[in-house]
Amino acid sequence: MFSKACEYGIRAATYIASQSLEGRRVSLKEIAEEIDSPVAFTAKILQQLSRNKIVASSKGAYGGFEIEKSNIERIKLGQIVHAIDGDKVYVGCGLGLKKCNANKPCPVHDRFVAIRDDLKNMLEATSLREMTMGLEVGTTYLKR
Repeated sequence: MFSKACEYGIRAATYIASQSLEGRRVSLKEIAEEIDSPVAFTAKILQQLSRNKIVASSKGAYGGFEIEKSNIERIKLGQIVHAIDGDKVYVGCGLGLKKCNANKPCPVHDRFVAIRDDLKNMLEATSLREMTMGLEVGTTYLKR
């Protein structure tokens, strides 16, 4: 459903948000380790998130990545998905066909449209704050 970059982007933003709530900036290496992602790949993902104003980065000895506490509730998962994967998750064929549409549907087209709509609603309604709540109490995790 999501690209690998998008999966890592969601995990990275969630981890950064959880640490930002504790007043901490986190380094690229720490993020990559915590989300079980290669450092170079994580750097590219964080660049996209930074360009889209989802995360903020600062350089120097006390630098790192953070999200303003006031933005953690406001940022929705849909913004992260859009920043990394664009809108293809909302318009793509469930079987990966290039020409699938309502006029020439694949065998799962009608069912997949409903699933895509549900997914879009969930992504647009779920904030980074909600994603961090399970991490805080240890009921969810980001590493395999």
